[in-house]
Amino acid sequence: MLSGVRSVGLRLLSMEAPSYVSGMHSTAFVTCPNMEEAKKIARAAVQKQLAACVNIIPQITSIYQWEGKIEEDNEVLLMIKTRTSKVSDLAAFVRSIHPYDVAEVISLPIDQGNPPYMKWLSQAVPE
Repeated sequence: MLSGVRSVGLRLLSMEAPSYVSGMHSTAFVTCPNMEEAKKIARAAVQKQLAACVNIIPQITSIYQWEGKIEEDNEVLLMIKTRTSKVSDLAAFVRSIHPYDVAEVISLPIDQGNPPYMKWLSQAVPE
């Protein structure tokens, strides 16, 4: 009997929660040479409604190969929440203002999230 009540309760909860389509939103990552550039890119992306929110993660160390040499630099990482449909626009925008010759703009789809947050993300980054 208890399992029947539990299953009805779970069905009711799922009916009330707004549905989310996996992958409708993405998180994009962009490395920047310093905090000043990171804030400039973050503010502009939010202002242009290409991003709902940008987290700035300071003091990362990047080790990479560039022009045949192993390099090591201190950088700042942007974690950008956006619509998946806007990732290419976001990447083009970042390339247009980023100081690097080859700006890193990579993205991963968001599989699941807090429904009110995902709704807000959709409103902050319109189609």
